[in-house]
Amino acid sequence: MATYKKRGNKKIKNDAGEAQSAIERNSDTAKVFNTLDDTASKSEAWVIKNQKNIFIVLGVIVAAMLAYQAYNQYVSGPKETAAANELAFPKKYFDQASTATVAVDSLYTLGLEGGEGKYGFIDIVDEYSGTKAGNLAAYYAGISYLKMKDYQNAIEYLGKFKSDDEILGPVAKGAIGDAFADLNQPEDALDYYEKAANLRDNSFTTPLFLFKAANTALDLGKNDKALTMFEKIKTAFPKSDEAKDIDIYINKAKYAN
Repeated sequence: MATYKKRGNKKIKNDAGEAQSAIERNSDTAKVFNTLDDTASKSEAWVIKNQKNIFIVLGVIVAAMLAYQAYNQYVSGPKETAAANELAFPKKYFDQASTATVAVDSLYTLGLEGGEGKYGFIDIVDEYSGTKAGNLAAYYAGISYLKMKDYQNAIEYLGKFKSDDEILGPVAKGAIGDAFADLNQPEDALDYYEKAANLRDNSFTTPLFLFKAANTALDLGKNDKALTMFEKIKTAFPKSDEAKDIDIYINKAKYAN
């Protein structure tokens, strides 16, 4: 009997404890909801107080989005199309000059200056700045001037050209290096050859401009730099054209005075 009564008393204490815990939990929950209600009320009050400024900001954002869409639809898009159409005329003469054996400079000049009422590369660069065709026209103009041995203009226009293309980007940088080399400015040439070699990592442009950079460095007496680049061609690009006789150049750099 004593045992039975003892257990009954324990059960009553547990029930009382659980009831107290439930009250506390309900109290904590009420506090959370009260806090949320209070926060919501403050947020609503802030919105009401600042609704004019909020609507102004939203209006500016919407206006900017609509302006951007309108610009793309009515200005940027048509401008890109017009520039691409204009590029076809000088590009025709550039391509002819690239394979011609006579009157080459005349063809490059036609490409640069235009004719028959059509724009040349120079006009397209000026009139369609910011377009893809305008950017590409700067590349063609720079290469045209380089072929015509007008190295200063070649550097100017190639410097305006920007590209993420795997081949075209490095080729443009390397062409600037060629222009500086022909101007007898080997330090500048070396700088651009290195930029061209490091701009992308591929089996065509990288060994090509490493080779040009290494030979320029050798001419400048920077034999260690030249050796490093020649050895990189041998190890990283063994199947490239530049690697065919690379041991000759490695030894030249090693034993240069």
